[in-house]
Amino acid sequence: MAGVLDSVDQRTRLAGENRLELLLFHLRGRQQFGINVFKIKEVIQCPPLTELPESHSVVRGVANMRGITIPILDLGMAIGRRPLENLDESYIIVSEFNRKVQGFLVSCVDRIINLNWEEIHPPPVSAGKNTYLTAVTRVDDAMIEIIDVEKILAEVIGDEVLVSSEVLGQHPIDGQRKHKILVADDSSVARKQIVRTLEQLGVEYITANDGAEAYKMLTDMAKNGPVSEQIDMLISDVEMPEMDGYTLSKTIRKTPGMEGLYIVLHTSLSGGFNEEMVKSVGANKFISKFSADDLANNVLEILKIDRVKQ
Repeated sequence: MAGVLDSVDQRTRLAGENRLELLLFHLRGRQQFGINVFKIKEVIQCPPLTELPESHSVVRGVANMRGITIPILDLGMAIGRRPLENLDESYIIVSEFNRKVQGFLVSCVDRIINLNWEEIHPPPVSAGKNTYLTAVTRVDDAMIEIIDVEKILAEVIGDEVLVSSEVLGQHPIDGQRKHKILVADDSSVARKQIVRTLEQLGVEYITANDGAEAYKMLTDMAKNGPVSEQIDMLISDVEMPEMDGYTLSKTIRKTPGMEGLYIVLHTSLSGGFNEEMVKSVGANKFISKFSADDLANNVLEILKIDRVKQ
């Protein structure tokens, strides 16, 4: 798997065309799981791990990689399965989510597949509200499960969603005008993080579970006039079933009645390509997940600019 990140330019183009590449892997048994290649830094054989006293049970230890110590999470344990055995025969998917680097312990890795986001679907209703799945797809007649890693990290590492008084004091909101924001994210945890941040700002919100649902909501709004006169902005994840955030942005810019909407892409995807992608798809701003202060600061600044235009 040494070549996982060899074709960065190609993967950047895929991201702009509602496509993605998934690395398929196994935990225990035959079920295959997938993770977006863009979130992977490398895949390695599991090195010797150093146990951390009083750490979360899912954290099997830490590994030293090129002078950097990273936590290693047993992905199977995180979703309620038995811990992996024979660690020296297992693999670690080193990834970067929400500004943090960590390793996910898996039994083996399979291959990389190229898919269209339209082939990625929300988990079935039968999976329940507490599922650790964020999406599913089918490959060669087999069901591939895509794990909600943000939910796992929130449970293991923590989920701090408190906006500091310093940020709140810097940008007082105009109480004479109501503000409303559309939030689109397929991760229930990510949606809650954004919503809890907006609630502390006193900003109203509506939510969508993916890009396709967000676009439908915007289409309904456009029937009543310019969307930008009904909501202040869209905060959208990039990775979403049916329609990703890049495609949603491009589609909005081409749709009458939606052209003036302020679009923020809010994603755990890392990489310098994001700033260029924001420009190419017509979005206004890119914000890395997740910092309540960073998100709040940006939202308040955008609302301030919006008030000046009014």
